[in-house]
Amino acid sequence: MNTTSPLYLTHAHIVLAEQELHDASLLIGADGRIAAINPESGGGAPELSLNGQWLLPGMVDLHCDAVEKEVEPRARVLFPLDFACINIDRRNAAAGITTPYHALSFAHAEWGVRNNETATELVRALRRLKAHELIDNRVHVRYEITDLSALPHVLGLLDEGGVDLLSIMDHTPGQGQFKHLDSYVAYMMGNHGSSEQAALQMAEEKMQARQSADERVLAVMERAKQRGVPTASHDDDDPQRVLTMRNLGARMSEFPINLETARAAHAAGLSTILGAPNVMRGGSQSGNMRALDAIHAGVADCLCADYAPATMLAAVDALVHREGLGLPQATRLVSLGPARAAGLNDRGEIAVGLRADLISVARPGGQAAVERVWCAGKPVFAANYQGR
Repeated sequence: MNTTSPLYLTHAHIVLAEQELHDASLLIGADGRIAAINPESGGGAPELSLNGQWLLPGMVDLHCDAVEKEVEPRARVLFPLDFACINIDRRNAAAGITTPYHALSFAHAEWGVRNNETATELVRALRRLKAHELIDNRVHVRYEITDLSALPHVLGLLDEGGVDLLSIMDHTPGQGQFKHLDSYVAYMMGNHGSSEQAALQMAEEKMQARQSADERVLAVMERAKQRGVPTASHDDDDPQRVLTMRNLGARMSEFPINLETARAAHAAGLSTILGAPNVMRGGSQSGNMRALDAIHAGVADCLCADYAPATMLAAVDALVHREGLGLPQATRLVSLGPARAAGLNDRGEIAVGLRADLISVARPGGQAAVERVWCAGKPVFAANYQGR
């Protein structure tokens, strides 16, 4: 059983799933769970005043590939994997993300950390981190269906119990994220240091491999189902693709390309996942749908960090102060929505009996910033903005 020190948080602006409690209190129990909200007293537990700060549930991030940048900060410049894992653990704790799903791409031809062997070892390094992690790190394996060599790696990791979430990707030029060949070539040259000739060759190989991909998709989806691993479809670009993936067992639709597809995914019962950087910036870096349009249309269920952990809280702040959303509604997009999408019923909101995954939010210079973080009741980060 997890044991921690009880703590009585007072003078907090507590954000529940459907309402806000002003000048409220919360008691963290010795079992790392929320023991009471607005109790008559702290029962002798040490008291910490939050001085009116927001108290939010710890954020759940279903998709962020920032760990890849910790491993490979520049194209083909790799750091030791255990070093990278320790750093991404601390980086997420400081961002208020208490349950990150580290998104690792298995796409052999893209070199570097996305090499199948390197990505496999990174999954295992993240598992080694469990012995001394600050937060609850999890693994999101991204399977590129045009990579013939990735399948045995992905199936092996599923059998090892090394995968917490699986997504199906198809980055073949001409559909999905890359509607045109030029956009794929520009991405490979800019993100992976590829030459134009190598990128064009890779595009041709993807288009050829796509013709035999259906059998591989069926195999990996069936294995995930057998292992109880939730699955997502990636970059859905039309309603038919959404229905196809739902019928294969997908529970989530990551980054639907347009509003029509997001509506179809939502109507089909799939949780839609959009990027927090998209919200913060006010648009997509690749020219696809604005996440704000899906949020205002009521067809967005989750926000993810995508490539920048700090944007999760920034997106909540932008939705509240720039877009006029209620604080509970904005908070659900980074907590309860993703927790339920992943089948995590012990976290995602502030409620008695759930894990005490909590973050307090200060506003230095008018910017929302994480002040303190508790994961399963244990303090894992403190910035001390209040003391300045």
